[in-house]
Amino acid sequence: MDARHGAGLARRWSAAVVAAAVCGWLSTMAPTTTTTAAAGAGPGSGSGVLVSGRGEGEAAPPPKPTPPPVDCGQAKCVALTFDDGPMNSTAKLLDILAERKVKATFFMVGGNAGTYPALVRREHAEGHELGNHSYTHADLGRASTTKIMSELTRTQHAIQRAGGVSPRLMRPPYGSTGPKLAAATKRLGLAQVLWTVDPLDWKIRNSAAVERKVVRATRPGYIVLMHDIHPTTVAAVPGIIKRLAAKGYVFVTVSELYGDPMTPGKKYIQRPAPRKAPTRTPSPETPGTAAPADR
Repeated sequence: MDARHGAGLARRWSAAVVAAAVCGWLSTMAPTTTTTAAAGAGPGSGSGVLVSGRGEGEAAPPPKPTPPPVDCGQAKCVALTFDDGPMNSTAKLLDILAERKVKATFFMVGGNAGTYPALVRREHAEGHELGNHSYTHADLGRASTTKIMSELTRTQHAIQRAGGVSPRLMRPPYGSTGPKLAAATKRLGLAQVLWTVDPLDWKIRNSAAVERKVVRATRPGYIVLMHDIHPTTVAAVPGIIKRLAAKGYVFVTVSELYGDPMTPGKKYIQRPAPRKAPTRTPSPETPGTAAPADR
């Protein structure tokens, strides 16, 4: 090999080395791959791609809008409440309420809450309100302070263990209350919730009769008492919801019915009906002007 041929080979070899080095340097500036970008994507990343829990490339669902609170000072609100559960029949009732997007208030017996903790958790998870109905369905109006405190605190603990929430409402079994219970509930931070409509569903085990009694008796601001431990009552609920909704009623929990924080120890039976704006009529003396409203 002569000197000139050897120098040419050397120059070509040096050029190849430089080109390889430049390509390697440029490769470090290339964009990241789709897989890398997806791994860092999230609901708020703007990519619309989620990796965890969904298939690659599947768009994240939009957040569910939070419905505005109902103004029960203006709307025709009614609170459906259920006592004595949970029991096996409570699961069917929860299915009915979920299908119709209706929220209710459950006043639970503490012993049952401990027996059916999954139902307590489901009630809370699906947006229903949980209330205290004593541990053994005791007559608290005639009980000693020691007995009252035991019944209520054991139930609070049972619901807290099962559902992860401590009730702020209680319903005295049989509607039996008194000064000792008022003092105890005030001490425990529990408002006493009674009722306005009682279809006697515990006695009249007839779904059609229960439905008819509730629909006929309900007025705006009322609290309806029923029992989720009776299958006949559960069977009446779809008709009750359908017929009251057709009359313009809105279904709310007890706390939503009153809106403002409820006072511990105080008894609540119904919310006053929505106020109607006073009507004004033209004065006969001066047509076209408004007369003062009647006081």
